[in-house]
Amino acid sequence: MVVVGAVLAPILYWSAQSLAAHGVFSFLAKYDFETFFHRAILIAAAVLLWPLLRVSHVSGMADLELAPNRWGRDVLAGLLLSVVPLLCCGALLIELHIYSFRHVFAWSRFAKLLVASIAVPLIEEAFFRGIVLGILLRTGRKYIALFVVSAFFAAVHFLKGSERTSAIVTWTSGFNSIAHSFASVWDPMMLVSAFATLFLIGCILADARVLTHSLWLSIGLHAGWIFGSGTFSLLVRRQTVVLPWLGNNLLIGIIPLGVAALTWIMMRTWLKYDRAAEN
Repeated sequence: MVVVGAVLAPILYWSAQSLAAHGVFSFLAKYDFETFFHRAILIAAAVLLWPLLRVSHVSGMADLELAPNRWGRDVLAGLLLSVVPLLCCGALLIELHIYSFRHVFAWSRFAKLLVASIAVPLIEEAFFRGIVLGILLRTGRKYIALFVVSAFFAAVHFLKGSERTSAIVTWTSGFNSIAHSFASVWDPMMLVSAFATLFLIGCILADARVLTHSLWLSIGLHAGWIFGSGTFSLLVRRQTVVLPWLGNNLLIGIIPLGVAALTWIMMRTWLKYDRAAEN
């Protein structure tokens, strides 16, 4: 999948640049190669999943153990359960002078954040927790399915950790991006601070999907983490580096790991009392 994405990424990049040069979707010109590399991996995964869906005889939501429910309540609960602990942690970090407020708020970037907070959870939850987890749950091995999907989710997002990008895009640029991303694996501090937190977040999202037989709670949680972390990054700047306790944002590090664990406990508690109230 990653190899297919690496081959596809230059094609996506060149196509986008060509469209922008001709005045079509001109905003695409501002995105660097790494953005297209990450999207290419998801596209490759979606294409490769199609044969698996056919072999698994999946024809509808019921075959993926998904059922319709009241989406508004679950999305709102997910947003609150993820945003509130995250921003409380952020307020504490500001008080400890690890972060300080910026003088200017980037409203243009905030609009982009809002779009990402809506689009990314819908796409990624449908893919990771909807399709991939749904197929694996059909094996009857729930905990293995949760582990595999969470590890897959963490690995894909860990590839996004590289800040290096190809200045000149060639057919091998995608493979260079893979090498840049995995270079941080050899840094045990980065591995603990980034991969472990991403894996735990993947476990929480998968658990929400299994407990509710729906994607709405996991979509709300995912959207809350993106919006909360992104808004915090727009409001403040980091004063000191305290890895592995805290990374480049509120979703990387041992402290965010603890905050995510707190959200997991709160989520399960809410579901327990919510079900009791319905009964």
